[in-house]
Amino acid sequence: MIEVFPNLYVGSGTDLIHVDDGKKGVKDGWFVVSAARDPWHREALGYTGRGAPKDHSEYLMAARLRRLILNLVDAADPAYIREEIMDAATRSISDALDRGDKVLIHCNQGGSRAPGIALMWLRKNHPDYAEATFAEAVEGFTKAYPDFAPAAGIRGYLEQHWNPA
Repeated sequence: MIEVFPNLYVGSGTDLIHVDDGKKGVKDGWFVVSAARDPWHREALGYTGRGAPKDHSEYLMAARLRRLILNLVDAADPAYIREEIMDAATRSISDALDRGDKVLIHCNQGGSRAPGIALMWLRKNHPDYAEATFAEAVEGFTKAYPDFAPAAGIRGYLEQHWNPA
């Protein structure tokens, strides 16, 4: 778990143990974005098939106490990265930070989805990132978070949405 901005942390699924005890849930003063379908979104909705039921009201994301759980896979095609998911994640992060909470964004391995969401949040909220090219932003972010290794879908989504027309 690495702090990439004051009170904003990025990590892997194993980092979740620092902020969620499993029984009582996410600790007070923390907000968690779980950026992976398996196992977190699957557990939250209780589905057992290949994917979440498309007609479920929480198909894209599930809000729980101090937590947002995303139906997000590390796809190779950016078309599978839904803008609604990324927007909800960045809004939730801003809301939590505004409340004074610390935020952990995590995915399974901590290399692609979670840091990709953090980078998108920085683009929307930090002038150094908002004014940077995508390549400059990645270079700067990788200094803060060396494990950033976005899959093709996350990288493509970020590139497409970095400087929207």
